[in-house]
Amino acid sequence: MYYIYILTNKTNSVLYTGVTNDLTRRIEEHKQNLIPNSFTARYNVHKLVFYETTSDIKVAIEREKQIKSGSRKKKIELINQMNPEWNDLSKLF
Repeated sequence: MYYIYILTNKTNSVLYTGVTNDLTRRIEEHKQNLIPNSFTARYNVHKLVFYETTSDIKVAIEREKQIKSGSRKKKIELINQMNPEWNDLSKLF
């Protein structure tokens, strides 16, 4: 299973889109700031607010690119459809 996901910071002002085959591990890596100069480490982007799944890596990568190329407004619409309260969904994994 592959996950396309969006993370944000505590104030929901920064959005990060990624793809992984292990969402639990990947979120932990973001939270541990393993790469100190990475985007997620610099902006404390650790809260999972959106995810989708697919069994096809090519579909996952294309969807990630589609989301990344979209406007902030489009990303917010995606998040609001799945998670209108912007709760941290990482607790589900």
